[in-house]
Amino acid sequence: MDWEVLVYGSYGYTGALVARTAVESGYSPTLAGRTTERVERQATELDLDHRAFSLEHRTVVEDQVAAFDAVLNCAGPFSATAGPLASACIATGTDYLDITGEIAVLESLAGRDEEARNAGVTLLPAVGFDVVPTDCLAAHLASRLSSPTRLTLAIDGLDTFSPGTGKSMVEGLSRPAAVREDGEIRTVPAAAETRRIDFGRGTKTAVSIPWGDVATAYYTTGIPDVRTFAAVPEFAVGLLRRTRPLAPLFASAPVQRALKALVDATVSGPTAEERAQDVARVWGEVVDDEGDRAAARLRTPDPYDLTARTAVVATQRLVAGEVADGFQTPASAFGPDFVLEFEGVEREDATAGVGATAGPGD
Repeated sequence: MDWEVLVYGSYGYTGALVARTAVESGYSPTLAGRTTERVERQATELDLDHRAFSLEHRTVVEDQVAAFDAVLNCAGPFSATAGPLASACIATGTDYLDITGEIAVLESLAGRDEEARNAGVTLLPAVGFDVVPTDCLAAHLASRLSSPTRLTLAIDGLDTFSPGTGKSMVEGLSRPAAVREDGEIRTVPAAAETRRIDFGRGTKTAVSIPWGDVATAYYTTGIPDVRTFAAVPEFAVGLLRRTRPLAPLFASAPVQRALKALVDATVSGPTAEERAQDVARVWGEVVDDEGDRAAARLRTPDPYDLTARTAVVATQRLVAGEVADGFQTPASAFGPDFVLEFEGVEREDATAGVGATAGPGD
């Protein structure tokens, strides 16, 4: 199949899954990344074209992406890669996708909506696990109440992570958590809230985290208040709160370099066997000003396997002309049932109003 798509960061853990899934689906993307030797080796294995370039020089990046219909960015942390690639895409009329879940990156891309529309370019970030399932669930829930004003989303099943995800987590150590209130994002202390949530197998403790939906769900649904949670062991709640004073230390450049080097040395990502056995669960709830509620759950395959599949399909549909210009979220581009197109994903409406408690000292 003709598929004029550049996959940047193709040899990273998730990028390699995306590239292989694309080939297995009958597509022939061009592979790209910063390190020549790694991208050459991968391209030889998959019998694909390749390019090697950094993102340091604007004109170089523009020259490299200009020949393509779309760029799919799989190179995290996206705080370093999304800006240069999105700028090059806007300058050259090339559509842009990525698999980020970083709030600041998503907000930055949303702020370029008019610029992208004027250039006839689509900016479609977050086409991986973060945030396809949660974004689709948010859109589904928003349709179940006439005027929802508060959205809560929670995830259970983030037990393993790739090197790129690990580096994004390292950057997150230096930042406070985030919520959206009255349409605006504001910072809150780490683990500011806890909830007991039934993901479908009994209740678990979940703690507030700065998930990408704090950004995307607002643009998808228009709901002004958004909070995001992740299931954690009980001991982790206290640990997260006790480490709050260390945020300035984690923000220092030497510590960031050391922690990211540690990630590179120790994190390889889950094996194929581990992914085959893994599932993730998502829970969501909307509430309106009258106190009416609606809740639902999703069960999905392993987040990395699902990311590879959703990213490839989203790219194919974007290249096919199915998505409007400007900034889009997965659900605004493809609708709330997009995630249900993938094998192993199940959705059920659930009992609303599972208990919530604020963390001590907040």
